[in-house]
Amino acid sequence: MRTIKHIHQLLNWPSFQWDAIEISPILAQVRHQQGLLVGRMDGLGFKYKEEAVLQTLTQEVIKTSEIEGENLNEEQVRS
Repeated sequence: MRTIKHIHQLLNWPSFQWDAIEISPILAQVRHQQGLLVGRMDGLGFKYKEEAVLQTLTQEVIKTSEIEGENLNEEQVRS
């Protein structure tokens, strides 16, 4: 299993480059999974869809802050 690093953790940062041939199939699979998730969310109804979006945004804020060395409380982020 490959260890995944954030871009800013790479030695050649900020001269970051990527291999489009290697990354394109991965991005295509992620986009496909995204589409499946959006389709399922549409079937949930507004209340559950709204809660799922709120949870996703909350986790995004928390994880982004962790990259920057901050540990945020989920309750504080949601408020």
